[in-house]
Amino acid sequence: MPRSERSPLLLAGLLATAGVAHFAVPRQFDAVVPRALPGKPRTWTYASGVAELALAAGVALPRTRKVAALAAAGFFVGVFPANVKMAVDWRHRPTQQKAVAIGRLPLQIPLVLWARGVAKNSEGRA
Repeated sequence: MPRSERSPLLLAGLLATAGVAHFAVPRQFDAVVPRALPGKPRTWTYASGVAELALAAGVALPRTRKVAALAAAGFFVGVFPANVKMAVDWRHRPTQQKAVAIGRLPLQIPLVLWARGVAKNSEGRA
């Protein structure tokens, strides 16, 4: 299978894995929910997990791939504040943990570009 054909499935797999993780280990996600959001962090954790699972399904299916991939790009932008919160909260942790938290911030850019690329490459396909 050519790389361009695998890309949507890999993106769907990443989204599905992250979505499942929100339900398997919700406490770690609760901790990065920005306090400014209304309601309980667990609600946001589960909502995010559901969104990732829905996006994964949409990206996996050729008929919905373009819209779902564009929505995934928006989702990656939308969760950026949680990554910023994590980096701020972890600023006093050991060096390796700080590096992970800070390293996540620029990773959002390739994720957004990847999702946009999947959307672009799915144009005209059904």
